[in-house]
Amino acid sequence: MGENNKMTIFKVGTKAVYPAHGVVQVKAVESKEICGTKKDYYILQVIDSDVTVMVPTDNADIVGLRDVISKSQITRIYKILKNKNKNDEQLNGHQSWNKRYREYSDKLKSGDIFEVASVLKDINLLQNDKDLSFGEKRIMDSALSLLVKEISIAKNSKEEKITKEIDKILTTSD
Repeated sequence: MGENNKMTIFKVGTKAVYPAHGVVQVKAVESKEICGTKKDYYILQVIDSDVTVMVPTDNADIVGLRDVISKSQITRIYKILKNKNKNDEQLNGHQSWNKRYREYSDKLKSGDIFEVASVLKDINLLQNDKDLSFGEKRIMDSALSLLVKEISIAKNSKEEKITKEIDKILTTSD
């Protein structure tokens, strides 16, 4: 760790984003002894799911736990989705579907919401040119779900409304 070991502290009850799981709520902070080492853990409940995740508080930044985006960042996400450029080699057919799938998966797991938006945009453009594989459809659904959940919380808006906004952006040509 360099000099910048300023750790984000998440309070019980707040919402955050955990990579690949999406929006979570901090249910508790508990001390647990695992393998002889006592640590504090965030107990995270994945929103709209029965999944609970335990993350060491001193590891939260490393695993990518972060605050939900601000309203101002939504504009940047929508700008990414609106960009219909196909300059990406993934879209020009120079890449096998399994390499593309791995790259898309890695971007979703990164927890970077702007990467998630670019995956959704890329796959949406790709489906205009060819039938998507089952895996690509799954990635597209995951990317859409991650975006919708986080944007709806950031905007304090219903998920259906956000889904319609995103769908409109993706289906509108320049």
